[in-house]
Formats: sequence, C-alpha cells, structure tokens
Amino acid sequence: MHKAKETSMQRSRLRILAAGCGLLLTAALPSGAAHAQGGAWPTKPVRIVVTFPPGGAPDTLARVLADKWGALGQPVTVDNKPGAGGNIGADFVAKAAGDGHTLVIGTVGTHGINPALYAKMPYDHVKDFTPITFLASTPNLLVVNKTVPASNVKELVELAKKQPLSFGSSGSGTSIHLSGELFNTLAGVKMQHIPYKGRAQAIPDLLGGRIQMIFDNMPSALPLVKSGELKAIAVTSAQRSPAAPEIPTIAESGLPGFEATSWFALLASPGVPRDVQMRINAETLKVLAMPDVKAKLAGLGLDPAPGTPEALAGLIQSETAKWAKVVKESGAKAE
Repeated sequence: MHKAKETSMQRSRLRILAAGCGLLLTAALPSGAAHAQGGAWPTKPVRIVVTFPPGGAPDTLARVLADKWGALGQPVTVDNKPGAGGNIGADFVAKAAGDGHTLVIGTVGTHGINPALYAKMPYDHVKDFTPITFLASTPNLLVVNKTVPASNVKELVELAKKQPLSFGSSGSGTSIHLSGELFNTLAGVKMQHIPYKGRAQAIPDLLGGRIQMIFDNMPSALPLVKSGELKAIAVTSAQRSPAAPEIPTIAESGLPGFEATSWFALLASPGVPRDVQMRINAETLKVLAMPDVKAKLAGLGLDPAPGTPEALAGLIQSETAKWAKVVKESGAKAE
C-alpha cells in the first residue's frame, strides 16, 4: 500500500512538472509563435481586395496568396476594386466584418500617401485596419515612349525644360504619381500629371505616344523594356535593383536624394482577434517562404520582406510622416 501510494504521488508530481514545463515553454515563445497555430481560420470563403485593376504588383501578390491558400480548405477570391487612389477598395475592407475573411493588399498610397493627399478620407488608415504583415517592395521604373529623344535623366530634364511633357500614373496619390511630383520638384521642371484608373489604362497611351512617360512599378514595366516596347531611364530606389542592375538610379543620374519605392502589405478589417491575426500572419509567411513563390516574385522585381503585425504598424506610421512632407512640398493634390 505504501509503495502504491508513493508511486501515485510520484506520477502526480510528474504531471504537475510536465504541465509547468509546458507553461514555461509557452511563455518563452515569441508572441507570434505562441499564436501561430491558433485561431480558427479560414472557416468560410476569403476575399482579398486589390485596390487597383488587374495586372500590377498588388494584383500579382494577391493571386499568389489566393492560389496557395486554396489548400486551406476554403475558396479564396481576388476582388479588384479600383478608384480614388486605392481609397474605394480600402474603404470596403475598413467597413467589413472583423473576422479575418476580408483582407486588402495595402499600398504606400492607401496607407502612406493618401492621408496627406486627400482633404477627407473615408477611413482611418490606422484605426480601421488590422495589420497582418509587410509583403514586398519594389522600385518604380521611369520608362518613356521609345520615340522620346532622351536616354538618361540629364537628357530628359533638358528636354522637359524645352517642351511640354506629360507623365501618366495609376491614379492620383499613388507612389507612381508622387514619384513624378518628386522628380518635378528636384529637377526644377513641370511635367503634367495625367491620372488613370490603373496602370493598365495608362500603358496603351504611353505606347501610343499620347503621354511621354510613367514611373511604373518594376514588375509591370520591366517586361515592356525587355521586349523593346519602352525605353528605361532610371529606377527610383536608393540602390539599383537586382532585377535590372544595368539600369541606374535617378539619384546617381543627377538628382541626389531622390528615393521613392512602392510597397505592399496585407491588412484585414478592424477588430480581428489576435489569434486569428497571427494565424493569417503565419499562413502568409509560409507562402512567401516557398521556393517557387520567391523565384516568381524575384523575377518580377519584387523583394519580399514579411514580418510581424507590429513591424507593419511601425512602417505605416513612418511612411505617413515621410509622404506628408513630400505632398506638402510638391503641392500635389488629389484629382
């Protein structure tokens, strides 16, 4: 009896010790790891809203996620809702149910530039969203119609001082638009901005010579440069892009200090529970770590850099301050 009682007590101690170790292990894990497998998601169809028409970098990222998430057991659709520099699509998500099944590919426009550009925003770009993760960034590529008599920044500036030139964009307030305004300011020229509802509408006019140039996203513009349909002048990032190392930066080509990159992030509607937020974060990081996905995005000039929701929230705060200054100094307005 004594031995049996002692054995029972030993087993009880072992169970308590094991439970204690489990609690200690959970406490020692980073918050993301502790919640990565938690949260019932997805439990119904998932919608990823893209705030621009099909064909650009945000659309590409959304469709990559939709394709890979199909294995999670629920339909995943991409819903393009362009207009107002991305505000229409972003506002749709801001007002959706906070269950993690309505997501948006946020951009430097919707979550960095627009708050300063628009006198009245339909949403609060911080309070009305649940940050999930940064996705990727890409420089913009300054490309011109192949008949434009300029092959570098210096020649383009000289041309702009002699005759009227226009540049297109995928909408007022986008990084494509603000790249052009920053160019105007630093170069001391006044090229006319022609906004479109998306880059897919701007490119035909560029190819046809109705506008002379565009500061397009690298993934969209590079194939047209490689095919000889457009002429590349420079990239807008601080360093040359690994996707096209032969193309110089605008900064090194005569406008020091010029830097403007497009970035893309995943956000959900407000009020998503923490465990669901971290589950979506974990599933997104899995996709971006897949070799075929990494190769595809690299080939398009997209640089993936996923991270925590907190890191994304910090980026949005710093980008808001940065672009507010650019908007003020350039005098840019939403059209």
